[in-house]
Amino acid sequence: MLTRELAEDGYSGVEVRVTPMRTEIIIRATRTQNVLAFWISQVIVSGKLRAQRAKSMKFKDGYMISSGHPVNLYIDSAVRHVLLRQGVLGIKVKIMLDWDPKGKQGPTMPLPDLVTIHPPKEEDELMRPLAPEILVA
Repeated sequence: MLTRELAEDGYSGVEVRVTPMRTEIIIRATRTQNVLAFWISQVIVSGKLRAQRAKSMKFKDGYMISSGHPVNLYIDSAVRHVLLRQGVLGIKVKIMLDWDPKGKQGPTMPLPDLVTIHPPKEEDELMRPLAPEILVA
């Protein structure tokens, strides 16, 4: 999935390194800024990470929607299983696409929480009262 989506932006591969102290996921790219710019992501690694007991670790960056119809349009996800000596390690990657009005790089429908502030209209004349004021003495 990453190769299809990010090939033209300089993506060249991903590497998963498991050590007793940590698990590293390395994304290789020739043009790092193009690959990482405007992509909000979440990576979930689950399995036997450090000990015999299986655990799940979640790494997030930025604003990620997780419910409703916009999830079907904005979230692109992939799941891969890595066979290790200790057991199977599962990796889930979710990427949130940006809104693109032209529809080339993302969905054409804006998010429901998008707020657009329009500039105030200019008034040519001051508002005058409809009836003359009557002074009561």
